[in-house]
Amino acid sequence: MTAPVLHVSGRVMVSADEIRDDMWVVDGKITFEPPPASVEVETVRGYVIPGMVDAHCHIGLESHGAVDQDRALEHALVERDAGALLIRDAGSPADTRWLQDRDDLPRIIRAGRHIARTKRYIPNFAHEVEPEALVDQVRTEARAGDGWVKLVGDWIDRDRGDLGTCWPVEVLTAAITAAHAEGARVTAHCFGEQSLRDFAAAGVDCIEHATGLVPDTVETFAAQRIAIVPTLVNIDNFPTYAEAGRRKFPSYAAHMLDLHRRRYDTINAAHEAGVAIYCGTDAGGQLPHGLVAHEVLELSRTRMGPAGALAAATWAARAWLGWAGLDEGAEADFLVYLDDPLRDLRILTRPHRTVLRGRLVR
Repeated sequence: MTAPVLHVSGRVMVSADEIRDDMWVVDGKITFEPPPASVEVETVRGYVIPGMVDAHCHIGLESHGAVDQDRALEHALVERDAGALLIRDAGSPADTRWLQDRDDLPRIIRAGRHIARTKRYIPNFAHEVEPEALVDQVRTEARAGDGWVKLVGDWIDRDRGDLGTCWPVEVLTAAITAAHAEGARVTAHCFGEQSLRDFAAAGVDCIEHATGLVPDTVETFAAQRIAIVPTLVNIDNFPTYAEAGRRKFPSYAAHMLDLHRRRYDTINAAHEAGVAIYCGTDAGGQLPHGLVAHEVLELSRTRMGPAGALAAATWAARAWLGWAGLDEGAEADFLVYLDDPLRDLRILTRPHRTVLRGRLVR
């Protein structure tokens, strides 16, 4: 029996500037042309936005490392029910390709496994290599992922007692060039200031966290169109990380507290310079899943405002990752709310209905 056509009525937010009253889902695709009167129609009413994007998420990863398939499935379901219908999985030691075969789960764009310097990252998370092996490992992960490679750009250097860069610039440049040759973009975990200069010089595409942006790198990122995914819900834990390291590494602790203190100013400067900013939570590893709406709220506290923050999690983020939003002929992935989320972004935590691949799944 053919599934009924879905009629969505209310305020359909096609973009930040375009609102429609009605939309239909026919054979899993969006259309703005009403079907013939004889067609069976199921109607849903409310405020409609594209499925949200968590552009920094780790399905299948927890604090100790990879989890089993049942636990990874729980992660994906929590993300879906929170409204994250498109996920850029920014590194995981678990092979989550099998999740991509499930039509009731978010779409996942995988970055393969993190690549880190030996003993310079969280145990059991990354492939740990020395600089001479970086290019080959990047090629391997570019082929294993879905168009992204994730590097760890800086971490605490115990000899320095503070954040330290992980890779020589010339090695980074060769590695990023190799990823691009494989058709993959490169993103990197970077907290501190110098790693951002090095990665920009090497031609990186995106930076995660980017707390160390300062005037010269803000200008460079804007000029080179390097995107950032701030993960503010994770940065809020910097004081905890600082306190844990204060006794042994006081310089590191002070640095982390300073990065935390100026986090909103950092994003304000990037936004005003025209740096592309997208929504990501860093869920998995140290944080629970299902925080995408909370990250939108955090971004809205900057000069991006509510509309900019919502765009960073919907229209803009989907376009950046190569996925359509509420466009004619697009696959139907969207959320319906009973109230207008732009009037109060807290509403984003309570999707009324969820449509994924053209089906009501919640």
